Amino acid sequence: MYIGIDVGGTNLKAGLVDEAGTILATERVPLDFQGPEAFAKTLAELAGKLLRDGVKWVGMGLPGAVNGGDVLFTTNIPMENVPLGKLFRQHLDLPLLLGNDADCAAAGEFFGGAGKGSQDFAIVTLGTGVGVGLILNGRLRGGMTSSEAGHMVISQDGERCNCGRRGCWERYASATGLIQQTKRAMEAHPESALHRFSARGGVEGRTAFQAAEAGDETALAVCRQYVDYLASGLANLVNALRPEVVAIGGGVSAAPERLLLEPLREAVERESFSRHGGRNTKILPAELGNDAGIIGAAMLGRVL
Repeated sequence: MYIGIDVGGTNLKAGLVDEAGTILATERVPLDFQGPEAFAKTLAELAGKLLRDGVKWVGMGLPGAVNGGDVLFTTNIPMENVPLGKLFRQHLDLPLLLGNDADCAAAGEFFGGAGKGSQDFAIVTLGTGVGVGLILNGRLRGGMTSSEAGHMVISQDGERCNCGRRGCWERYASATGLIQQTKRAMEAHPESALHRFSARGGVEGRTAFQAAEAGDETALAVCRQYVDYLASGLANLVNALRPEVVAIGGGVSAAPERLLLEPLREAVERESFSRHGGRNTKILPAELGNDAGIIGAAMLGRVL
């Protein structure tokens, strides 16, 4: 058995996971960061609530850069060059394995979701940014070799990304990018049903797809352009790595298949040259939802 911890924006969620990738029990506590030492203690106490005989390690996924048991840098939790694994073992004598959130999502889907049965697998998560987790020949490209494919350029001299470059895939294919594209379309088309679908909760990643489902032409154009942006980077990824399966996760992935995954598959197949080498990459929806982080963190020791 293993323990996996998923570090979210507001909570720490932990689960006891068996060899098959099934969550047996869960615990959660609010995220209240009071420094690395206190954070390590909180993690150990959270894991301790799930501890059973036979637990081999604790894995943890967080949004940031890691290497072994060290946190190199995180954004939403102010840590830089922190030996978190060492601090953790002062409170609980088990190895703490670290992965970024996309790597953990990849590990979770690889063992219990869309990537099950594959050896070369990728997950693309569409949220605030574009996260990419890679498992090649059954091993995770994690730690200092984690993918930053969201920052490949798909539009030379395009819009400026938060990373400082211009034209990054993340700038166009993230939920953040989709929201911006939707707002621009609304400004240009005051008659569009997009205004009706955004009236209650504001513009979200799903707004364009909801209006498109209702038949709004402006929304349909936004969705088609968004899929083209997504396909452009995904075709690059497929051409470079030729994975057996790519899973699409994150909030945007819940869009209707006929508006997202079906045209995405067509566009990637059209732009991908890897099919000529005898491998046709499957593009599938991620299956584990919010459980992927816990399961993947728990399974880190089996793919590192």
